[in-house]
Amino acid sequence: MESETLATSDTDEQTISATNGVTSSELVTSEPQDDRALMEQFLEDPANNYYNLQYGDTLDGIIMHIDRDEILVDIGSKSEGVIPAKEMSSLLPEEREQLHMGDEILVFVVQSEDKEGRAILSLDKARQEKSWRRLQQQFEAGEVLQAKVINYNKGGLLVNLDGVRGFVPASQVSGISRGPDAQKQSDMARLVGSSLSLKTIEINRNRNRLILSERQAVQEVREARKDEIIENLKEGDVRTGTVTSITDFGAFVDIGGADGLVHLSELSWSRVKHPAELLKVGDTTKVFVLNIDNDRKRIALSIKRTQEEPWSTISGRYQLGQLVDATITQLASFGAFARLEDGVEGLIHVSEMGDGRIQHPRELVAEGDTVPVRIIRIDPQRKRIGLSMRRVEGDDGNYPVDDEDYDYETGAIISAPVMNTAPTATSDAPEESTAEVANGAPEASAVEAPSTAPEESIVEAPSVAPEASVDGETATPDASNGVSNDES
Repeated sequence: MESETLATSDTDEQTISATNGVTSSELVTSEPQDDRALMEQFLEDPANNYYNLQYGDTLDGIIMHIDRDEILVDIGSKSEGVIPAKEMSSLLPEEREQLHMGDEILVFVVQSEDKEGRAILSLDKARQEKSWRRLQQQFEAGEVLQAKVINYNKGGLLVNLDGVRGFVPASQVSGISRGPDAQKQSDMARLVGSSLSLKTIEINRNRNRLILSERQAVQEVREARKDEIIENLKEGDVRTGTVTSITDFGAFVDIGGADGLVHLSELSWSRVKHPAELLKVGDTTKVFVLNIDNDRKRIALSIKRTQEEPWSTISGRYQLGQLVDATITQLASFGAFARLEDGVEGLIHVSEMGDGRIQHPRELVAEGDTVPVRIIRIDPQRKRIGLSMRRVEGDDGNYPVDDEDYDYETGAIISAPVMNTAPTATSDAPEESTAEVANGAPEASAVEAPSTAPEESIVEAPSVAPEASVDGETATPDASNGVSNDES
């Protein structure tokens, strides 16, 4: 027993001396700890920090090499990434020439690893992602953008915003008419290649949806400038503007950032039924500033006041007794209104239409007829001309001279014995027989054009003017030229 004990103790002493006092169990335990420490040290070293790439990652990389067909980029992975030519098609030639080795660029991971172990990257998609982020920020801030029109389809324009394609509906573009489809397509084709101010009205990154509006952007810019324009604008100024839209009651004209209304009655000295007869969207025209409403930020304009008023030179073109051709424009129970020229209309009273008894002018004439007439009254100050059909063949020269010799309400000559053959106006028409005509408010004897003063260009509505009735028929005056402050 003693010999065995001695042998065991000798063996243990040898084992302890061989391991410098460390037992075998302690030695086995220390080895994994050392490996773990080395691994932690390896992972903590930035040089060995490799990222596990996934599709859709956007990374900053350093250009390592530039070739005609590809660009090598260091993205901190175990190998360089490559940008093939098809993934950098959005680069313009001058932009590609500005790329150099060592430049930092943003890339998008298309494939984490190809057969050669390289990551496939995209510069186009990276620019799109960056643009989407910026567009989202601009949308939230309500900023106005600038974009180039690259194409169009049936519904509107396609624009490019740093790699992101946006859509501008045709209804949101002021330069596209609202007429037939053929006209819309022509307008959109004309805008390709131009730059537009736009405002984002809808953005959805997940659906790749970006909707913009040119109208809202233009309106916002105009509102910002409108105060300044109104402050510097004065009544009586003459400006050059562009027709932006047309309505039934007039046309809106842009005079440098602010829209003003040219009412129907201020388009021309002649009768106008609709603004489209004279203007179309996009036309350039001179306008006269009639009125400025600073509180409501509204501007009333006139086109006809930039032109010579026909009545200002009427005496040089027409004389008493002169025979002229006139076009019937409107019938009333007491007579017919006839146009001599644009802006000049006269009245043929029913008593001057024929020698016999005439119940209504429609027995002899209709609107649009051209008839020969003789001028029997000229009043340039009140803008009235009296005409006669029955005096065309024979003329007695008995024309009214003074106001008291001529009844403006009935058209009859008061102290003229030669008039006895014609029925008196009071037998067929009541005394209150005043009719309104476009561009003026003439009484029954003649036509009165508007005065040159802006505040006198307003014509009374038919409900205010007395009606003229004969045999139960009511003549409705033309009040299409009535302007209200609300409309202007």
